[in-house]
Amino acid sequence: MPFYVSPEQAMRDKDDYARKGVARSRSCVVLQYTGGILMVTPNVSSVLHKISEIYDRIAFAAVGRYNEYENLRKAGVTYADVTGYQFDRNDVTARGIANWYAQTLGTIFTESPKPFEVEIVVAEVGARPDSDEIYRITWDGLVSDVPGFVAFGGQVDQVSAVLKERFADGLSLTEALGVALSALAAPTAGAGAGAGSGGSGAGAGSAAAANGEAGLTAAQLEVAILDRARAHRTFRRLRGARLEELLAESRAATAAATAPPEPSAPAEEEPGGGPGSAAAPKTSGDSDEPPTGPAPGSKDGIPRPPAK
Repeated sequence: MPFYVSPEQAMRDKDDYARKGVARSRSCVVLQYTGGILMVTPNVSSVLHKISEIYDRIAFAAVGRYNEYENLRKAGVTYADVTGYQFDRNDVTARGIANWYAQTLGTIFTESPKPFEVEIVVAEVGARPDSDEIYRITWDGLVSDVPGFVAFGGQVDQVSAVLKERFADGLSLTEALGVALSALAAPTAGAGAGAGSGGSGAGAGSAAAANGEAGLTAAQLEVAILDRARAHRTFRRLRGARLEELLAESRAATAAATAPPEPSAPAEEEPGGGPGSAAAPKTSGDSDEPPTGPAPGSKDGIPRPPAK
């Protein structure tokens, strides 16, 4: 005889299962900059991509199980191509693809014994920054519109806190990459601060976060942009020498912005005085006040300085 499990308990167990699976992955960051939308995630593989193109001005980023979100990516590309062929290319939008992903994931979460351990972001670059669209879709089919930036996967709370603190409108590509690297370094900085004894560990962790370093090189990062200046297909990967140049510029700018101010030069001392010299006591002859009467021993009433 099978055991009875309430629907609430079954949904809660599925949600916990998928959440733990996504939390084991590495974080991904998507944020706006002046020239488009930037996507950054740690990835040592050069062929198993977490970030990909969906359509002309639409990109896809995912974390979790690769086989599951790769199937979703392929299905999303097919949906976009069929929609653009049947109707018009302008009818393919990030909102439509995000809604399709939400329906698919929601159905799998409700009907399948095992939910997908994935989290997805669909982004579309517009003609102006205020027309950009970023949608986040979770494993249970929940879709949300996120303005400006979003972090998902891994230790998302720490990454999101750094993004919220450092993100601003009008960032350049170099500045946006520096913000993304600092956010991705937040979990590493927190671990370093917790492991250190006294203030040394916290200082090392803060330095790592300030420099935007999490031990990631160009070969360990997957970086792509939706370039607003491009007319047709806006998706472009950043790799090789171009990515190394951007990493060097962003880390140098971050280090310069977070460097402590230089100590001010000590005030110059007057000649004849030193730090150990004591002021000579003043005598009556050394007084700054003018004499007001005859000097002692004078009989003509003319003030005279005292005899030395």
